[in-house]
Amino acid sequence: MKMRTGFLLSAMFLSVAAFTGCNKPATESAATPVQASVQAPAPIPVKFVVITMFEIGEDSGDKAGEFQLWKERQKLDTKFEFPNSYHDIYMNMETGVMGIVTGIGTAHSTAATMALGMDPRFDFSQAYWLVAGIAGIDPEDASIGSAAWAEYLVDGDLAHEIDAREIPADWETGYFARYTSKPYDPKKPEPTGEMLRLNPDLTEWAFQLTKDIELPDIESLEATRALYTNHPNAQRKPFVLKGDQLAAMTFWHGEIMNTWANKWTDYWTEGKGEFVTSAMEDTGTYLSLTYLHNIGKADKNRVLVLRTGSNYTMPPPGVTAAENLLAENEGYAGLDASLESAYIVGTAVMDKILGNWETYKDKVPTPADLK
Repeated sequence: MKMRTGFLLSAMFLSVAAFTGCNKPATESAATPVQASVQAPAPIPVKFVVITMFEIGEDSGDKAGEFQLWKERQKLDTKFEFPNSYHDIYMNMETGVMGIVTGIGTAHSTAATMALGMDPRFDFSQAYWLVAGIAGIDPEDASIGSAAWAEYLVDGDLAHEIDAREIPADWETGYFARYTSKPYDPKKPEPTGEMLRLNPDLTEWAFQLTKDIELPDIESLEATRALYTNHPNAQRKPFVLKGDQLAAMTFWHGEIMNTWANKWTDYWTEGKGEFVTSAMEDTGTYLSLTYLHNIGKADKNRVLVLRTGSNYTMPPPGVTAAENLLAENEGYAGLDASLESAYIVGTAVMDKILGNWETYKDKVPTPADLK
């Protein structure tokens, strides 16, 4: 028993000696080599981000979607893998221009924009953001191939809805704002995502800069335009205008839905906005950028939304909404023209900003800059 106790005590003394030996005086430990910490590379400064939503097939060399013209013509040749989003990132390292594809729908665009803004590889503190995508366009306001700068983004999903077959007899629609008691109730709350407003000065500057640009008028557009005999603006050659964007995950179509889109936009903007284009993503994209703005990762005052008409939001006289929508599933009449218009108008703005970067890196353009 004594031998065992002695053995245990000896072991304890050895352990204590080993432990205290590790705690050498500062003068000794200072001489011990310390492995240098590895510093992360400085984030890459980005000047201009082009946000597109979809591509058809490959990113280059085949039928173009929203991204392809930008990638090819702006030489976005440097690839950054982006596995936590829908599509890899491409950039021109000399010009500072970046292009992304978010994927279709608000969920995709919200997630992709937030993931990009939080990516530590890049510095977006002075970056301008351009949404450049196609859209349905209201024949009351413009023709396919036309390009519309949006100041107001209205969400078409955040709402209450009752099927039209069950609504009260005096309701024109079953769609109405949350926290209200009827369609278009004037006692609506302040918007909490139902309506977002972009920097009005930057939007107006972009419009004034580009309003006289001649857009491509592809021969095939004329046949489609001519069908809209009750809508003079739908028969015009493509042009640049200011017009607001309604984003909804459901691809809607038809005269009744078009009337709703106009009234819903008017309702949430209190008469200041005008529905012109229909798409899916822009409220989500901009909402992410506002949150990134709040933590200094982006500047929401440097965001532009440009949508170009690939198809009309309602059919021409004599064609039902179902017939027209199903025909569009075979291909939009104005797709090629709208892609070219988005690139032509978008690059006019981009070139102006980058060509005067020493000014616009610190100061956001306003209409006064054009005088």
